[in-house]
Amino acid sequence: MHTKLGEFIRTHRERTLPDSVGLPGGGRRRTPGLRREELAQLCEVSPTWLTWLEQGREVQASGKMLARLAEVLHLSAAERAYLFSLADRLDPHHDDDGGSAEEALDAIVAAIDAPAYILDRQWNAVAWNPQAALLFAGWLPPSPSAQSRPNLLRYMFLSAAARELIVDWPERARRLVAEFRADIGRHASEQALAALIAELSDASTTFAELWTLQDVVGREGGLRRFRHPQQGELSFNQVTLHLAKRHDLKLVMLLPQA
Repeated sequence: MHTKLGEFIRTHRERTLPDSVGLPGGGRRRTPGLRREELAQLCEVSPTWLTWLEQGREVQASGKMLARLAEVLHLSAAERAYLFSLADRLDPHHDDDGGSAEEALDAIVAAIDAPAYILDRQWNAVAWNPQAALLFAGWLPPSPSAQSRPNLLRYMFLSAAARELIVDWPERARRLVAEFRADIGRHASEQALAALIAELSDASTTFAELWTLQDVVGREGGLRRFRHPQQGELSFNQVTLHLAKRHDLKLVMLLPQA
């Protein structure tokens, strides 16, 4: 993996024209791109360290350093994501969508003729359709708004309505915590997530006990059963998808059973 990272950086260094970063492009150059010393100076690292990185040696690059590399090399969003993936590092700007994905969230759920909602990394609902609001009346308001980001875990563990609505609540609660741990992975130490986990642990002994189990399971689909106060017994097949341009967002659909 270190070799692939070095090759990727070297290739894009050689593609970056000096004048694109404010350097003169004249003189004798073996390649039209940046010299290693120039890139090192622009990134405020030593040429030796950059040489070792490009050679695939066991040197560690911080997220801040990789972000600077991506900026200097004018990497696209996809190239930047690939760079951080090769380095096995978190992008300090991983939630920047760089496009119109945020604006399309309401349209995505509105186009689905079944309860559907979108969760962010903290499992706050950022978009949902009327069918979802009707099903989860104790969690999702009728009309989404930028100020309203109802959290699924707070609803699950702090609302009595959730225990009444969700059939086999204890088992679903256990799986939900294990799915949440798997979903956030190495992001768990981030301030917003750490604060949420601490809040839930203080407010719910059940959550605290389940969190200490260290259980991890994938967010799988399958049968979801509800006991709705107005609609009675309901069953759905849950499907969860990640958005291509925003991997921190999850689209959850509750589809009618065939």
